[in-house]
Formats: sequence, structure tokens, C-alpha cells
Amino acid sequence: MRRSGQRRTVPEGSSDPSGHARLTVLSGPSGVGKGSVVTLLRDQYPDVWLSVSVTTRLPRPGEIEGFHYHFADLAEFRLMAASGELLEWAEYAGNHYGTPRAPVLRRLAEGKPALLEIDLQGARQVRAAMPDALLVFLAPPSWDELKRRLIGRGTEDPETIRQRLELAQAELAAEPEFDHTIVNHSVQQATEELVRLLGSSARTPVIPSRHRG
Repeated sequence: MRRSGQRRTVPEGSSDPSGHARLTVLSGPSGVGKGSVVTLLRDQYPDVWLSVSVTTRLPRPGEIEGFHYHFADLAEFRLMAASGELLEWAEYAGNHYGTPRAPVLRRLAEGKPALLEIDLQGARQVRAAMPDALLVFLAPPSWDELKRRLIGRGTEDPETIRQRLELAQAELAAEPEFDHTIVNHSVQQATEELVRLLGSSARTPVIPSRHRG
């Protein structure tokens, strides 16, 4: 597995060589920790603009409409896809997920960077629609570590586990399609690397207050 590196010669930060704000896409195999990185990013760097996906699945406990997801029924989702309102979309585990196009374009038109956290299929669609987007691959430290995370507590049947591992291998094989790889040794380290790619406008962290006991 390639440990790190850039495949395109691009300046670090929020703009492409033409000086325009750039769209950054974070993707990687299931179980690699994309959600954990995004959660920490939101907590520590609230100035980072993260696109909110639309989904047909039901809200989970604690999820907030417009923050975690935009929730829609299947008919609404299909209408959005057919009318070109989605920058990318995919079906996963019987549910549909997509990225609303207008908020992303509006953010970029304002000259500000935008971040998407999506799966491999969606990343490929974004590459086709917006070739200047920076695609960032979040990789595990090793295959054994990813395998451990995917198997989890071993409560799933062997066939489900086999399918998960097979999919993960296919997702890892797509790494050369990406412009930059971040190896997720720790959530904090991976988040800081991602912020550096996003540019100086995203680098002001929230400093947690300390209270004396």
C-alpha cells in the first residue's frame, strides 16, 4: 500500500492553479474512519464548509435535519437526480445518498473552499463533473487494521464479512485514481493533514476552554 503522496502537482491550500476556490473530496474504503475525521473537523474547525448530503434513509437517533443529512423520500430523491440537482449520487445498502449541487456551486462562487465526504462511486462522478476537484483518499495504516475494523465484534455471518472484505479490497485498489493520500494513523493527525489541504482559511481551530478542578 502506498503510504502517502500527491499524484497531481498542486499547491497546498484552497485554490487551484488558476486561483479559484477548489472543491475537495474525501473518500476511502468503508471502515477507514472518514466519519470520525469529519466529526473532529467540524468540532475543531467550524469555519470549514462541509456539504450536507441528501438521503432516503430514516433519521437515526440524534441526527439533525440539515446538519447531518437532508432527509427525503425516494420520489423526492429521484426527482432531484432526474432534474440535475445532484452533483453525484449512489445507492448503498438499499438507501440513496447524494450531494446537492447548488450549495457547492454557491460556495465556490463566493471564492471559498468546499469539502465533500462521499464514497468511491460518488468521488468518480465528481471527478467527471468537476475535473479540477482535489480528490483525497483516506487510507488505513495497513490491511490488517482495516480488516480488524470491518470484522468488528464478529457478530455478523461469515458471508457478510466476506462481502465486506471483498468490497474493501476493491476500494483500496482505487487509490491511484486520487490526487492525494492521507494515511489514518490517528483521527487527529488525519484531520490536521486534511485541513492543510483545504487551505489557510480553514486553519483556525477552536481552542477548548480549560477549567480548574
